[in-house]
Amino acid sequence: MTDKTIGKLAVQSLGYVVIETTDLAKWDTFLQNVVGAMPGGTGADGAALYRLDDRAARFRIQLGTNDRFAIAGWELSDASAFDAMVAALRNAGREVIIGNAESRGVTALACSEDPAGNKFEIFHGARLADSSFLSPAAVSGFVTGKLGMGHVVYGTLAYTQCHDFYRNVMGFGDTDLPEIVAGPPGSPKIGVAFMHAATGRHHSVALIETPANDAGCVHVMVEAMARADVDAAYDRMHAANVPVSATLGQHSNDEVISFYMQSPAGFDIEFGWDGLIVDPDTWVPTAHTEVSKWGHEWAWQKAMAEQMAANAAAPIEANV
Repeated sequence: MTDKTIGKLAVQSLGYVVIETTDLAKWDTFLQNVVGAMPGGTGADGAALYRLDDRAARFRIQLGTNDRFAIAGWELSDASAFDAMVAALRNAGREVIIGNAESRGVTALACSEDPAGNKFEIFHGARLADSSFLSPAAVSGFVTGKLGMGHVVYGTLAYTQCHDFYRNVMGFGDTDLPEIVAGPPGSPKIGVAFMHAATGRHHSVALIETPANDAGCVHVMVEAMARADVDAAYDRMHAANVPVSATLGQHSNDEVISFYMQSPAGFDIEFGWDGLIVDPDTWVPTAHTEVSKWGHEWAWQKAMAEQMAANAAAPIEANV
């Protein structure tokens, strides 16, 4: 089964994320004051809810013993698509547990995990909020709707198995399969896959052939409605002394203008604008060789450049 035959079974979008934390207050400050998410009260599962739109929750922050990205919530179109996905997962040998839908504010819920052990949930029928969205940080709005809340990126050494799983079981399509070399010229390429869901966001999930980290994912992306929102969030990040993971820049594949900052759980939040929308029925996968058209200087690159400059400027001791 491939994304070309899976049809209506395909995932529509990233509906929500569940994050585990030892410090709810840090996430409250970060999401409200820096990201600009609106608090939505407490869910039936006890999680602190945060909104990006008219949905009751896009971020679900639950108290736990670790600080990490815990679960991606993938949205299906309706009950028949949900039932078909449950069957497809079981046919592929994945354990599926029917969950407590009320706990997540949805009509139906099931829980499983990918071949790398990344936990996810599938659902349909998300609850709407009782009031209009209003960002506490004055973000004009976030690009969500049928495109979902954004995307999630995982690092895994089980790259091939996960790529096959998201493509052939869950129905994602390949958008960009970059030709990336890790190390000096002649080094082997690493596996990278940017994959779209049924509704056209350039990618809703991406996989990178690197060891998984303790933070649970590489990053989660949210997309603002205006470029001014990105610039303002960049300023808020600096004002709040949030660690910068990558400076402002524009990606080559999805064309988004964005920056990256470190979340309280250690994974990054990409805050962007103007991402590419693709037609899932006609898109032919690309193979970019450069991550960004401009900008996106990563923290490790900056540290390396500063160290090289310091070494070059250091006086040479005379041999005695």
